[in-house]
Amino acid sequence: MTTLSILALATTLAAPPQGPLTLWYDRPAEYFEETLVIGNGKLGAAVYSGVDADRLSLNDITLWTGEPDAGDAHPDMKRLAREKGAAPLQEVRRLLEMEDYPSAEKAQHALQGHFSESYQPLGMLSIRYGSSSGDGFRRSLDLNTAVATAVSGSRTVSYFASSPDSAIVIRVEDPAGVNFTLDYDCPLPHEITRFADGFMVDGYAAWHALPGYYAGADEKFLYDPERGIHFRTVVRTVYESPCAATVYITNATSFAGSSRLPVKEYRNAAMRQSAEVMGQPYQAVKTRAVNDYRRLFDRVSLSLGDYPNDRPTDVQLLEYADSGKPNPGLEVLYFQYGRYLLICSSRTPGVPANLQGLWNESVDPPWSCNYTTNINLEENYWAAESAAMPEMHNVLFSFLKALSANGKAVAGDFYAVSRGWAAGHNSDIWAMATPVGLGSGDPCWANWNMSGAWLSTHIWEHYLFGRDKAFLAEYWPVLKGAAEFCLDWLVPKDGFLLTSPSTSPENLYRLPSGFTGATLYGGTADIAIIRECLSDAALAAAELGVDDCFAQEARRALAKLLPYRTDSAGKLAEWYHDWADAEPSHRHQSHLIGLYPGHQIQPEGELADACRNTLKIRGDETTGWSCGWRVNLYARLHDADGAYRLFRRLLRYVSPDGYHGPGARHGGGTYPNLLDAHSPFQIDGNFGGCAGVLEMLVQSSPDEIRLLPACPPAWKEGSLSGVRTRAGLTLAFSWKDGHVTSFRVLEAAPGVNPSAVTIHRP
Repeated sequence: MTTLSILALATTLAAPPQGPLTLWYDRPAEYFEETLVIGNGKLGAAVYSGVDADRLSLNDITLWTGEPDAGDAHPDMKRLAREKGAAPLQEVRRLLEMEDYPSAEKAQHALQGHFSESYQPLGMLSIRYGSSSGDGFRRSLDLNTAVATAVSGSRTVSYFASSPDSAIVIRVEDPAGVNFTLDYDCPLPHEITRFADGFMVDGYAAWHALPGYYAGADEKFLYDPERGIHFRTVVRTVYESPCAATVYITNATSFAGSSRLPVKEYRNAAMRQSAEVMGQPYQAVKTRAVNDYRRLFDRVSLSLGDYPNDRPTDVQLLEYADSGKPNPGLEVLYFQYGRYLLICSSRTPGVPANLQGLWNESVDPPWSCNYTTNINLEENYWAAESAAMPEMHNVLFSFLKALSANGKAVAGDFYAVSRGWAAGHNSDIWAMATPVGLGSGDPCWANWNMSGAWLSTHIWEHYLFGRDKAFLAEYWPVLKGAAEFCLDWLVPKDGFLLTSPSTSPENLYRLPSGFTGATLYGGTADIAIIRECLSDAALAAAELGVDDCFAQEARRALAKLLPYRTDSAGKLAEWYHDWADAEPSHRHQSHLIGLYPGHQIQPEGELADACRNTLKIRGDETTGWSCGWRVNLYARLHDADGAYRLFRRLLRYVSPDGYHGPGARHGGGTYPNLLDAHSPFQIDGNFGGCAGVLEMLVQSSPDEIRLLPACPPAWKEGSLSGVRTRAGLTLAFSWKDGHVTSFRVLEAAPGVNPSAVTIHRP
């Protein structure tokens, strides 16, 4: 820990008004779930503003444990002694053919590999003020500018993360004079060097880590000063006058890419970034940061009616959850907050937003704060296209290139498939594609292998919205490779093509014998993902005019895929046989992928009714991210009441995890700072909810757009501008009493003729 005394002087700014897109609070942040988060896509901070002190929990999205995935040379794979080749797979398939599900479940452990690495915290910067600045306290985050502000008496502190200058900036102003000290602490091995105007921190993460829930090793974190990702954090202060001081935070790591050892030069890079940002006037740095952010954020505007933002956000959230009263201002704020969070956490090529976006305080975070690819990583990007943030989506695609490269070996080594690539339930900054579990993971999550196919469907989605053929050509090998794996992974049974073994992510069936398990053949979720992936690949091949033989093969397989069915309860069947669900209200509903985010099930008909019955039985009591998914599922069914009910359920107030005093509320929903409560915090619910708002208002296909398909009666009047569609059109429209009152096309993607698109306007 280091301490730096600072004295400076400036004029304070007037307290900003609480605009409609402002999160604000009248008390300090005590818990993480009350903080205001800022980020520039690489550096981030959770800001704990207080009266006597502020704290910033810092992160760099490239600071992870581990090194490039070495396949079977991975330290954990060496002791796993896994049998390679087709034999383990053939044994599982043989047992499934015999309908010996308990034995097949056990045999699945031979098809497991190592775990992902863990996302790490950078450290905690504390600002301790020398004297009280008077009465009154308020802290806020303005989504229009991405600037957080805390006003305590006469003191005003502003915080923002600049992407152009790759820095976090803190401005302290007080006409009574500025007097504070800076303290720093880091949970990773580190050393501190002091300067006259600040300090730098040199440290490193473990070169290998195991998740906290794995019980097979005593030592979970392996440190070596010569291995792993290293970092340098530079904290320096500029004194403008006795009443103003600006603190600049820069950081660089040695991460050099997912396939390379982390030996990138970082020490000079951190110092250079610090010198460059400090060499400019504060106002110029702020203006450039705000303009860069607004270039992205200002693309979409939504109004659901006037509503005063005259009470703290946490108070509004609690009342919204308890009273059932409308609060369109809070609903719009939540929607735009989702867009804000993706801009803040997805701007580093090859390093997408993780399970907590960008913000993590723990060395051993929940689920390693990794990329959970059986829903969570996909859900992070559901709003990227419709909400006009395709640049953020591009970060995922560059990651998929690396994942597909590693997934080629996984396809052959684990699944005896020579074409294409596959990836499992988790990944990390090293684009790990291996199925996880280390021979002891529950197959309901450890053995799922469909993430490559699911993630690759984002490629065609991105193309439909923007019609960029150069992009499609660049990522065609990734999409084709995922589809090729699917083609070779399918097996014939009872006249159809299906998968064996199969699991439905994290869900379990119950046999009449009483056995509860996950391993089966022909799971509906697998088939839905494969159908979407093969369809996308065939369409992409036709669009590019390439690989006609492959496209024909894909279409032949599509015609033979196991069709959707309903079970005896009238639900969409999740299992091949008509088995009971071990947990009927389970948070996952993976077999509904064909309804959303896929496009296979239409809003009317037998299959739609089966989806409705499934959602009814699943119920409304679930986790935050699952609520976000169900909002979209109901919207796709054109069920406005169901979609809005689940949206309100998503915004159910949840207390900070560490608070257990009077009135504590826990479970799935939304924390006081509007971050998603799984619980604990997972950011995917924010992104799913953001996508769900647009799904209620606009739905589209390549040649059709439907306005207000699931607009709830509570949204009696409103306007939406900047929303993008799969028809390649960007729209603006207004409505009242369920009818569109104005409409215009703002932009058409290359090659799109607006008059050729059918638009349904109620």
